[in-house]
Amino acid sequence: MRFFSSDFKLGILGGGQLGKMLLYETRKLDIYTKVLDPSEAAPCSIACNEFFKGDLLDFDTVYNFGKEVDVLTIEIENVNTEALEKLEAEGIKVYPPTRTLRVIQNKATQKLFYTDQNIPTAPYTRFAYTSEIKDSIANGSLDFPFVWKSAQFGYDGQGVKVVRALEDLDTLPSVECIAEEMIPFKRELAVIVARNVSGEVVTYPVVEMEFHPEANQVEYVICPARIDADIAKKATAIALEVSQAMKHVGILAVELFQTQEDEILVNEVAPRPHNSGHYSIEASYTNQFEQHLRAILDLSLGHTESKVAGIMVNLVGAEGHTGPVVYEGMETVLKLEGVTPHIYGKKDTRPFRKMGHVTIVNEDVGKARKIAEEVKKIIKVVSKTNDL
Repeated sequence: MRFFSSDFKLGILGGGQLGKMLLYETRKLDIYTKVLDPSEAAPCSIACNEFFKGDLLDFDTVYNFGKEVDVLTIEIENVNTEALEKLEAEGIKVYPPTRTLRVIQNKATQKLFYTDQNIPTAPYTRFAYTSEIKDSIANGSLDFPFVWKSAQFGYDGQGVKVVRALEDLDTLPSVECIAEEMIPFKRELAVIVARNVSGEVVTYPVVEMEFHPEANQVEYVICPARIDADIAKKATAIALEVSQAMKHVGILAVELFQTQEDEILVNEVAPRPHNSGHYSIEASYTNQFEQHLRAILDLSLGHTESKVAGIMVNLVGAEGHTGPVVYEGMETVLKLEGVTPHIYGKKDTRPFRKMGHVTIVNEDVGKARKIAEEVKKIIKVVSKTNDL
C-alpha cells in the first residue's frame, strides 16, 4: 500500500497531545490523517487533515469514523472496543489490535493477564466495588498501606490513591478496582517496545521516572536510567516478555518497579506513545512517534539508541490556578543549554493538568538532570485569573 502523498488515510482515535506529536511525523511524511475527539479544542484539531468531534466511547461514532480510514490507531485507551472489533471483522486494520486493547483497558484484567502469563507483578486483590474493601480489611485479608486503582478510566495519576487508613476509602468512588500491595521500590523504570505488523521488535533504552509525591504524575524522565547494566538487561527482558505475550502492534510502554532486592516487577502498560518516551523527540535517532507510525504501517523499525542523554520535565498546571493559561519563565528557560519546550495547545489550565513538557539534552546525564531541575523551578503554568 502507498502511504505517502497518496489516497491512504490514517485514523486516530483521540486528539490530545500524544496525537498532536504523532501528527508532527505524519506531516513530515505527508500521510493523510483524520482525528476523532470529543473536544473541538483538542490539540490535534489544528494539525490533522480532517477533524471530527465525537464520543470515543459511542459505538456508532467510532464505527462510522473507522469505516472512512485504511488504518486506525489510538492515542488514548478509553475507546469503544466493540466498534473496533466490528471494523476489524470488516477488513479495517486496527492497531493496537482490539484483543490487546481489551486486556489493557481494564487494570484488573491487565493484572490477571500478568498472573496467567507468569509475568512478575505486585500482589493484588480484585474487587467488584470499592465498598467491598472494608470487609476485606475487617477479616484480615488486606493490610495497610496499599494502592487503590480504579479498574477503568484512570489516567495521569487519576484513579490511583495510596490508602493508609479506613477513612482514605471514604473519598473514593465505589467502582471496580484493585488493591495492590505497596512495593518499597528503589526506582520506577520504563521500557518502550515497538513491534510492527510483521513481528519485527525493537526496544528503547531503559528510562528512570521520578514522580510527584501528591499527584502521582511523572515529573522527570531520565534516559539513560541511572542503573547497573544487569538491571537494565533484566528490565528489557521482562518488557519483551510482556510484548510477546500481548502481541501488540505499535508502541508498548512497559512501566516497571525495581525493588529493594533488585527484582523487576511490571506495574502497568500503555499500548501507544507514552510520557516516558517524550525525551526521544530530541535525544533519539528515531523518536517514539515516528516509530509508532513505522510499526502500524508495517515499515522497517528505526534505530532506538540515543544520540545524547535526555531528560524530560513535565509541565503541569500549578495548584490554585484554573482558567486561561499563562507560561511564566519561558524566556529564561530558553537561554539554558540544550532545552526544547513543547507546549501542547491546551488553552485552559487546572491543577496538575499536563500542559506541556521540556526536553533537556546533554552528553552528560548528570548535567542534564541539574538543568532539568532549574527548568522545573523557573517555569510556572498559571492562569490569567485565579478562580480558586
